[in-house]
Amino acid sequence: MHPPIKVLIVDDEASQRSGLAGMVSAWGMTAETAAEGEEAMRKLATFHADVILTDLNMPGLDGFGLLARLRDAGEMPPAIVLTAYGNIETAVKTVHELGAYWFLEKPIQPGPLEILIRRAGSHAALRAENRAMERDLGYKGAAGDLVGTSPKMQEIFALLQQAGPSRACVLITGESGTGKELVARSLHALSTRRHGPFVAINCAALPETLMESELFGHEKGSFTGASERRAGCFEVAQNGTLLLDEIGEMPLATQAKLLRILEDSKVRRLGSKNEFEVDVRVVAATNKAPEEAVREGHLRQDLFYRLNVFHIHLPPLRTRKEDIPALVEALLASLNHKHECRVTDLSPAVLEAFARHDWPGNVRELRNVLERAVILAGEGTLEMKHLPAFLQNRPLAAATAPDAPAAEDRDTIRLPIGATVGEAEKELILRTLEHTNNNKTRAAEILGISLKTLHNKLREYNAKDDGGAAG
Repeated sequence: MHPPIKVLIVDDEASQRSGLAGMVSAWGMTAETAAEGEEAMRKLATFHADVILTDLNMPGLDGFGLLARLRDAGEMPPAIVLTAYGNIETAVKTVHELGAYWFLEKPIQPGPLEILIRRAGSHAALRAENRAMERDLGYKGAAGDLVGTSPKMQEIFALLQQAGPSRACVLITGESGTGKELVARSLHALSTRRHGPFVAINCAALPETLMESELFGHEKGSFTGASERRAGCFEVAQNGTLLLDEIGEMPLATQAKLLRILEDSKVRRLGSKNEFEVDVRVVAATNKAPEEAVREGHLRQDLFYRLNVFHIHLPPLRTRKEDIPALVEALLASLNHKHECRVTDLSPAVLEAFARHDWPGNVRELRNVLERAVILAGEGTLEMKHLPAFLQNRPLAAATAPDAPAAEDRDTIRLPIGATVGEAEKELILRTLEHTNNNKTRAAEILGISLKTLHNKLREYNAKDDGGAAG
């Protein structure tokens, strides 16, 4: 339950002050009064008003001077200006120049006044929440692992503050593992939709035949297997945010329908003749250059323009290695809690190894490395022995003594001289699947390819194996 709205009433007429205070109290709000601007400033030192209700013409510091002083101090709550007939021009000037919330002409009507105060109070609460989030974003962003103090990340946090409260579409780009979904969740957390649902869908993970049903929903009997009506992602995300990950993998026909929904805010379930309105903010993400996807015909140009109102590009971890210590600190706290461990810090050698590595899997790879190390260590300090072989600078098999037995190393791929690129790619994909216990989604993330591409590669390998067996 929200605390009552606190209103400071500033008016030089005692009857006006007491009458307004009585109304405000009757509406369940907390009222404090002042006879002029200087007294109001003293009251504000202890009474942290959510809304200021002030007359313009007062002896001493008038309403205009009061708001100017608060604005210059950066401490002005939403202010509703009360003005007598003939002072409308001054009231409008106050709103435009000093950023007052609104103005009302005397005599005051209770209904409009109550509505304005409640709206201004909600605006003040939203602004306070955003300020708190901004302080948090200065270190680690609005969501979990989105961490960084580097200039590149600070630029992203500034963009989040600008784009978050708006209704505009946002296109997030960056390599796999850089934190695109975390950015989308941060946008949601910073918006007025924060109490609504956040729904994420990976366009690369859905077969083309199910894509439209998943997005738009379907009616019973609309296709074989549709045994009941089903809500799509747009319905589920009503009054919230919908993340369309790997937007470039969406079929072009579905992209055309998505574009129409973005323009009209109306959805039609498969098998239905009727449209219904939706209020959903769409955020899209891709690990490919969108301009290149447009040139290659994978992404409609008009859809790209519609999604690219705000563009947030996440830099790879290798270009912001100064963020690694802060990332490690945040990830350790999360992983200790998850696995009930008590790892406190990293040895200097481990930090040096982290700084040397280029992290092709970005923050996701760093998290996976740390998770393995935390489980192995259990408590205390992470040492080099807790890291995978590729971070320990172990000698390669070719560098071992000729008569030494080749030890099997799960973290190393050995290829004979003369192996083709295709053979190397196949070995890399199959060994990565082995490393992830056949978790294809995770393997695709580590490899930096889409799930659809991974499935296509595996089908290609199976087809070749079957052909070889048949021959």
